[in-house]
Amino acid sequence: MDNIKKVLFLDRVHPALDEALLDMNFKCEYLDEMPGSSVESIIEGYHGIVIRSKLKLDQSFLSKATNLKFIARAGAGMENIDVEYAKSKGIACLKAPEGNKDAVADHAIGMLLALFNHLHIADSEVRKGFWRREHNRGTELFEKTVGIIGFGFTGSEFAKRLSGFNVTVLAHDKYKTGFADSPVIESSLEDIFERADIISLHLPLTNETKFMCNDDFINKFAKNFYIINTSRGKIVKTSDLVKNIESGKILGACLDVLEFESTSFENLRGLSMWINKRGVFINRIARWLIKIGWWKYLHPAQYLVRSDKVILSPHVAGWSFESNKRISTILAERVRELQQ
Repeated sequence: MDNIKKVLFLDRVHPALDEALLDMNFKCEYLDEMPGSSVESIIEGYHGIVIRSKLKLDQSFLSKATNLKFIARAGAGMENIDVEYAKSKGIACLKAPEGNKDAVADHAIGMLLALFNHLHIADSEVRKGFWRREHNRGTELFEKTVGIIGFGFTGSEFAKRLSGFNVTVLAHDKYKTGFADSPVIESSLEDIFERADIISLHLPLTNETKFMCNDDFINKFAKNFYIINTSRGKIVKTSDLVKNIESGKILGACLDVLEFESTSFENLRGLSMWINKRGVFINRIARWLIKIGWWKYLHPAQYLVRSDKVILSPHVAGWSFESNKRISTILAERVRELQQ
């Protein structure tokens, strides 16, 4: 029994991964079945970890994982894992960025069509008894120019979804060249700044991309434009986004991710009514705030949830039933390859 290799599931994933690991003679154990146990106190006994995003695997944590050989991240981003330190300890960091590409592409298209056709407004109004046709006249995608920034799995899949809408697709990726097939036009950022009516962000969160989409970035665009973000919330500076929606520079936003998400992506700061920009409750001075102009003190997330120019979803673009299984299947194959 002492020779059995154990894998600790810090988060639940599709059982396809559990089943595959059992077939590879691993023993699967689950943190949520160990009440009172801290991960740090038991991690030494495990050969592998399966995680979504709830726990930060930093150097302090990984130094305790003396027998760990792999971390399987059920998703794409690795920002909660100290990947370089893990590699230095001989720990393989596995992910499945292609597993949810179809789900993200579908979601981005759905959000954009909903925004262009006022579906979020029209649906709410009809449910309240209002039948406003002219008020909800839509905008077509036809002959628009869409700029895709980041042309990995999700960016390229989004481009495929756009192919039936008779749009011009410009795609830019700082770290790839020669990737664009007709009708996608491989472009510089400057081309996108000059021509885009819509931009869609498909980027990992790194020191380079954090708050990349700020006031300076936004005002490089020649046209007023729409923005889609299904990647990471902290790529967009929310206060600058709000400022430019108010000014009309940004015509509308489709946001599946927000700056104010917790690191686990399970919660969002700023949804309570009386919160300041630092996320602090200010109920006791609400009357005074109203008197002097309370809207100036609202958390930026409050503007987004009140704006008809914004479509929001809770970081679920990649969360389809199909992607859930596909991610586990891909991770299983990556673990299997490690054993060979």
